[in-house]
Amino acid sequence: MGSSSRITAGVKKTLSLKQPQVGYLIRELRQLAGLTQEQFALRLGVAYATINRWENARVQPSSLALQQIRAVIDELGESPSPQLREGSRNLLLSYLEIQD
Repeated sequence: MGSSSRITAGVKKTLSLKQPQVGYLIRELRQLAGLTQEQFALRLGVAYATINRWENARVQPSSLALQQIRAVIDELGESPSPQLREGSRNLLLSYLEIQD
């Protein structure tokens, strides 16, 4: 399966999750990366308030936002920390069901 197919599959799966689950996923991924909401927002090119609304299940992220989140997580996969690499991979597999 190509990279874009995996992203599309992951985005579709994420969009089918209940809103609180998506917010939990985003919070977990952000915390795993050791980023504040402000730092994560800056990396994604969105407002801090947007991250806050996603994490608190007030707003569902768009498919474009989910693709941007995936790109940040892919960067984490190149982290020098084995714990961070494994943790981000496990979260992606369990929540998005994206296979390498």
